[in-house]
Amino acid sequence: MLNEERLWTAVNARDARWDGAFVYAVPSTRIYCRPTCPSRRPRRDGVRFFAAPAAAEAAGFRACKRCRPGGAAADPKVERVQRACATIAASPDERLTLDALARSVGSSPYHLLRTFKQTLGVSPREFMDACRMGCFKSELQSGRGVASATYAAGYGSGSRVYEQAAARMGMTPAVYAAGGLGVSVRYVTVESPLGILLVAATPRGICAVKLGSNAKTLESELRHEYPAAALTPGDRQLRKWVAGILESLDPGAPDPRLPIDVRATAFQRIVWRELQRIPRGETRSYADVAKRIGRPTAARAVARACATNPVAVVVPCHRVVRSNESLGGYRWGLERKRVLLEGERG
Repeated sequence: MLNEERLWTAVNARDARWDGAFVYAVPSTRIYCRPTCPSRRPRRDGVRFFAAPAAAEAAGFRACKRCRPGGAAADPKVERVQRACATIAASPDERLTLDALARSVGSSPYHLLRTFKQTLGVSPREFMDACRMGCFKSELQSGRGVASATYAAGYGSGSRVYEQAAARMGMTPAVYAAGGLGVSVRYVTVESPLGILLVAATPRGICAVKLGSNAKTLESELRHEYPAAALTPGDRQLRKWVAGILESLDPGAPDPRLPIDVRATAFQRIVWRELQRIPRGETRSYADVAKRIGRPTAARAVARACATNPVAVVVPCHRVVRSNESLGGYRWGLERKRVLLEGERG
């Protein structure tokens, strides 16, 4: 449902904001855990991610006895949402109606829809679409052809898959199955006031903006995301975009307005568009952003959308802070977030 590198980052950080959003499983032990599990972290190779405990159990994994990822939620409303998610994740190929889903968890359609949006920030239909796309991607990765994967994931026709593929995968299903084979991804790494800056782009626009202290580590992350793509040094156009991003780090400079080509859910896109509306030098709380997009109770979902933003600076997730004005989280480090905000205020 989400970029696995973002999920792996949440696991390494034991980020509590992701508890309930997914579980991770280790094939060598056949155990699945919460993102915040205190157990020793496994190696990245082979770790699998599932949207719900039921999906992990259906794949043959058992719950961790330390973090108890399959335990019921304290809030009955949240527990109903978790059971609804488990029902959807267990059979992503089924076309469940809202009425049928509500009956399965002992709720009315209206209250389930409302609670679902409050808890996850998306509707049951959007969650179903994400699970179905996740199933489709797993089928492709296992070696099944596009046609077989299409129907195994519950899509009624190939046209439906191709409609969603560009937004959700950033490429066609056939290209995704080949690990990005044939996709041209250009990238540049440069020094910046925030450390090493990596900017990557497809022919459609910028697909990644990463910050770090080691260029090889950032390049390795990019190669993991596009294992079979043609990764090449940036051309003149990309270097022009990089120059625009670097200039935007100067006090008083305008925000970069650049074309982007990113994989996202409908909710993520709504949040990221709102972030681009935050004036330079100002901040918003997660709750403020939730209200502005018409989802006043989805502050936690907004925080997750900020954490999964793949294009740092271009989509200014650093301008979102906690309600008490403390910095909150930032994938690239709180010190970088502080420097960005101080520079923009200056």
